Amino acid sequence: MIIGESFVGTGVNAAHVNTVLGPRGGPVGAAWVTALATPRAGFAAFVAIARPGVAVVPPTLFVNKAAIEGERHGTLTWGAAQAGVGRGVGLALEEGVIGRDEVSELVLIAAVWVNPAADDAKAVHENNVTATLQALRSGRAGGPGIDEFLAAARSPFNAFFERPASSTPPPRRSVPPTPPPRPT
Repeated sequence: MIIGESFVGTGVNAAHVNTVLGPRGGPVGAAWVTALATPRAGFAAFVAIARPGVAVVPPTLFVNKAAIEGERHGTLTWGAAQAGVGRGVGLALEEGVIGRDEVSELVLIAAVWVNPAADDAKAVHENNVTATLQALRSGRAGGPGIDEFLAAARSPFNAFFERPASSTPPPRRSVPPTPPPRPT
């Protein structure tokens, strides 16, 4: 199982994509089928397409992470973002991030966030192309590494939060060693 993540862009047209790539006969395949077969109000996973009648290869399940809020949001999610995911997967296949010799054994889940306030189809599309490709590259590379994560965790931020400069992290607590088991 190969897990990837990427956040690309700024503002309401940014893209956040999580990918899970794995064998059809393993847990990713089971999750893929389960998600496809269990839609919920506002969340309907579907097989992503490059064009009508041409599914993305490897089979890619598009899962929206934001409940659809109106016609425009639905159009941007199912249109621009889906096309972006399809193009991103295609680029990953062209680059060898996903090997041609392995696609018949794989499925991909792409969990995609499109802001309900998004307003630019071109930006949504391009950000999802890049986010999908970066998530797949990162997953294949095994990233992030522990050191990269620890460095980032010292000063965390995301599109919705940035720790104030005056904020200091909590002091490190010394954790006593675990005592040996008592004889019985």
